[in-house]
Formats: sequence, C-alpha cells, structure tokens
Amino acid sequence: MTGWVVLSTSARTTMSLGRSLAKLVTGGEIIGLRGELGTGKTTFVRGFCEGIEVSPKAWVRSPTFTLINEYQGRLPVYHIDLYRIARAEEIAALNLREYLYADGVSLIEWIERLPADEFDEYIEVSLAHRSEAKRQVTFTAHGERYEAMLEQLKTERVRK
Repeated sequence: MTGWVVLSTSARTTMSLGRSLAKLVTGGEIIGLRGELGTGKTTFVRGFCEGIEVSPKAWVRSPTFTLINEYQGRLPVYHIDLYRIARAEEIAALNLREYLYADGVSLIEWIERLPADEFDEYIEVSLAHRSEAKRQVTFTAHGERYEAMLEQLKTERVRK
C-alpha cells in the first residue's frame, strides 16, 4: 500500500488534483472518496470530470439523492454517493457491480459504507479540513495497478 499527502489551499487546487488523476485512467478504475461533509469530495470529482473530458455543459453535482450520476467523457464516469445508504440491502439494490466492473471509472463518495470485501484494488482519496480554505488530500493505492498510477500522479504533479 502506497500513500501520498498533498495540502490543497483552494478548491481550484483540489480540482487540479482530480484533473491530473483523470488523465491517467484507462477504464475499469475504482476511486474511493472519504471525508466529512464539505471537505471537497465533489469538487475533486468536478476536476476529474474536466480531466476526462466530460462536456463543460454537464452539471457535475453530488448524487446524494439520485445515488449515481453518469457522465460521458473520454471514458464513462460513474459518480456514486453512498451518504444516504444505511443498510447492506440498499447497497445490494444499487447493483454497483455493473458500474464497478464496467469499462468506465467509478468514483465513490463515502466508500467506507461499502462492505470491505466488495473489491480489493482501488485508489482512495481522503480529504480532511486543515483550515477554512485548506484541505489535506491523502492518496492511498491498494493494489499494484493503483500503486503505479499513484507513482505516475506524483511524478506528474512534481513536474508542474
């Protein structure tokens, strides 16, 4: 398991991190997002959608009530929000495997609400408040594929 911590000083920086990660995906990736309300999970997803070339006309918003929003870019993006999910039966009813094992990229807010054995490999992005405008963004790679992706992300970001 490989990790990397970045201090984001603005929503713009958080979006930029999402854009950078989006440029590295090839399809089938799972990106889990953790963080309290207001830490920037959806902001990160907006940047990701820009980076994967979702139309600027698309309204990228948290799917808190719809649970899953789909966007079309270079690859399909499945933005999943499990905040309102309380029971395992509700997760089963979503048929998440259709998304998680599809050709697109699944971004899952509140990933900790999924059963631990749902999948083994993914990249986790944890966002935490450090001040009003600052967020600590921690990337954790679970699995070789994601470790390579995280190393590439770190290299690309250091060059900027």
